Amino acid sequence: MVSTASVSQPIVTDEWVRATWAEYGALLESGVPQDARCYFDDGWMRVEMSPLGALHGRENSIVSTLVVLYATLKGLRMVELTNTTFRKTGLQDAQPDIAFYVGQGFGLPPRDNRPIDVLQYGPPQLVIEIASTTLNDDLGKKRLLYERLGSTEYWVVDVQAAQVIAFEIADRRSGQITESQVLPGLAMATLETALERSQGEDDTAITRWLLELFSQDRQGG
Repeated sequence: MVSTASVSQPIVTDEWVRATWAEYGALLESGVPQDARCYFDDGWMRVEMSPLGALHGRENSIVSTLVVLYATLKGLRMVELTNTTFRKTGLQDAQPDIAFYVGQGFGLPPRDNRPIDVLQYGPPQLVIEIASTTLNDDLGKKRLLYERLGSTEYWVVDVQAAQVIAFEIADRRSGQITESQVLPGLAMATLETALERSQGEDDTAITRWLLELFSQDRQGG
């Protein structure tokens, strides 16, 4: 049982701290701020309270638009979830910036505000973290978290460098890739070009460019 004293202590934010699953659950129930993003993995928890400005929000939007547009034109079945908690009770908790179920093998998660039970519905095939202030952690501890969660692919978007570092995950191990396996044929270089264009173009111009590019690829393929 977690003591009231332990819960009443100030919340340590933006770093991983030792905790049991019970302590993590007590923290969530004690009133974590609504805009906090919470993670748990292998006896460690993290509460993120870093401010998210226009840079983070804009890159999030560009990445989401590109993935949805590509999947739509390729005829891939897909469900997108933003800032959603994926949970293996007692083991892992993750709240990626964007997550996608892709393919024919997944069932639709329930339309409620409970964390998605990964043991029941499976992990999202693609998870994406937009790294405006958390790059080292996204490439390190969170990468291990998503390996154990069971996702198929993990992208880290370095917004400062307009760079995408993508990993394929298999057998709880990950290796860097330059072309998506979940979205076959999509090169990370295309996403990086879209991020670069976003520095001087509006979303309509970028979407128009993507439509033309993906349509050409579709005709060529």
